[in-house]
Amino acid sequence: MNLPPDALLLRIFIGESDRHEHKPLYEAIVLKARELKLAGATVLRSPMGFGACSHLHTSKILRLSDDLPMVIEIVDAEDKINAFLPVLDAMMGGGLVTLEPVRVIHYRDRSHRQP
Repeated sequence: MNLPPDALLLRIFIGESDRHEHKPLYEAIVLKARELKLAGATVLRSPMGFGACSHLHTSKILRLSDDLPMVIEIVDAEDKINAFLPVLDAMMGGGLVTLEPVRVIHYRDRSHRQP
């Protein structure tokens, strides 16, 4: 799969406890992105954050949260990201979604390593 040099970064901010059809939302989003053949997705779990309600979520020992912040990042061509947005919207309740232009420098699988 090739990515154009000028692509979009879709960044999705949700909570670890968010669900879609009895699955963790982050998992459902990644699986849907894969099903729709987007270039790739990465899920990042954060030790601390807050959102629209200003409630602090943290992994500190004295304040364990079962709803840590999660970020899903997907980079692909603008048309593929734009086609994914309505699908994503139908899956999400709350959260934050951002888009930003990115310059793709390198995208290939590990089997293309040079010796």
